[in-house]
Amino acid sequence: MKIAGACVANCFFAFLLFNAAASAPAAEADQSSTPVEKKRAQNNPKMETKKIGLVIHGGAGTIERSSMTPEKEGEYRAGLERALGAGYEILKRGGLSLDAVEAAVRVLEDDPHFNAGRGSVFTSAGTNEMDASIMDGKTLGAGAVGSVKHIKNPIVLARLVMEKSPHVMLDCAGAEAFAKANGIELVDQKYFFTQERWDALEKVRAAEKHRASGDGKSYIITDQDRHGTVGAVALDQDGNLAAATSTGGMTNKMPGRIGDTPVIGAGTYANNQTCAVSCTGDGEYFIRVGAAHDVSALMQYRGLKLEEAAQTALDAVKQLGGTGGLIAIDKNGEIALPFNTNGMYRGYVEPNGKLVVEIYR
Repeated sequence: MKIAGACVANCFFAFLLFNAAASAPAAEADQSSTPVEKKRAQNNPKMETKKIGLVIHGGAGTIERSSMTPEKEGEYRAGLERALGAGYEILKRGGLSLDAVEAAVRVLEDDPHFNAGRGSVFTSAGTNEMDASIMDGKTLGAGAVGSVKHIKNPIVLARLVMEKSPHVMLDCAGAEAFAKANGIELVDQKYFFTQERWDALEKVRAAEKHRASGDGKSYIITDQDRHGTVGAVALDQDGNLAAATSTGGMTNKMPGRIGDTPVIGAGTYANNQTCAVSCTGDGEYFIRVGAAHDVSALMQYRGLKLEEAAQTALDAVKQLGGTGGLIAIDKNGEIALPFNTNGMYRGYVEPNGKLVVEIYR
């Protein structure tokens, strides 16, 4: 019994020694790794931060520096900065890319300098008809509205179509009835009246009349007079992409005309596997080539990088005779902003949080 007891005691003592020996290196490793990890964190303070990104546009076209007063340029830049700030504030707090693009576009819709919402151009009938769309890259869910006349922020209604209806697109009276049923207040068409847009309509009407009569008179019609669009694309910290686009369309367009903006895959597209895209320019051409989806498809099926894919898609628009531009962001936070005009109102947020706004080429 004494021998047996001694054996048990010795075995127990050996067990303790073994555990102590095995745990010592682990403890030493833990102690030695702590300062290493701290040092690594100090050298790379953003190692825990997930990449986010935001890009916006306010339309592309013939934008001449010589014809832009310092005051007017300052107003455009301020509007773009407000939109960037609204979207980025959401992203840096860990918010959704969908919320960020909606917020950015809403700011531009409320700014009469841009052809969307408050600053929408007029149809040939002297009315305002607006289009908008939004897309979630995570689910490929999308919502769009076309030819709405009494919606202060069409992008808000587009998101409601995506989230509260079984459809992707609603237009005209049906879209506005859906808006009213979901608590969106309809506004009088007077809300959208701006003298600058009305003057543009009169100028385009006069130019077309004199062109038809052949009386020799000439009118300088700028892209600012004719059309414009606003849009935003974003990547949030969860790796989700989103895109949103809104427009008043083309000056003097036929009532009921719908461009590329609310057409998913033409003016707007988002897919977490590739990128998010928002387009601006001659909508009919962007529809015909499916420009926004084309960027994603070139990345997914041909393995192109974002910048090359975006330029290739825009080149297809140009080959048909269309002008304009697009903004895009991929799943890694890389961005592209190609345009084939001499200017595009645009902006983006640098990795360090700096807001960058540009107008000219």
